[in-house]
Amino acid sequence: MPTVAVFYGIVIRMYFFDHNPPHFHAQYGRARALVRISDGEIIAGALPKTATRMIREWALDRREQLELNWRNASVGIALERIPGPDGDGHE
Repeated sequence: MPTVAVFYGIVIRMYFFDHNPPHFHAQYGRARALVRISDGEIIAGALPKTATRMIREWALDRREQLELNWRNASVGIALERIPGPDGDGHE
C-alpha cells in the first residue's frame, strides 16, 4: 500500500483497486482509520482527537490531489506524494 503523505507522525496510505467510497488509510501510532476523501470524516476505525482534526483539515485542503490519487489507484497507476500541512510531505 503506497504511502502518499507523512506529517506529524501521521502516515497516509492508499490501496490500489480499493473499495468505494473513495478514502485513504490514516495511521497515528497504533491507531488506524479509514477517512472519506469527500469530507475528511472517519468511516472506520478511530484516531486521537487532535490527529483526527489535523487529518480532516489536511484532507479538505488537499481534496483534489487525493481524488486524483484515488482515480489513479483504481486503475493501478502510480500515486503522487502529497505535501503535509507543513508543506513537506516527509517525516
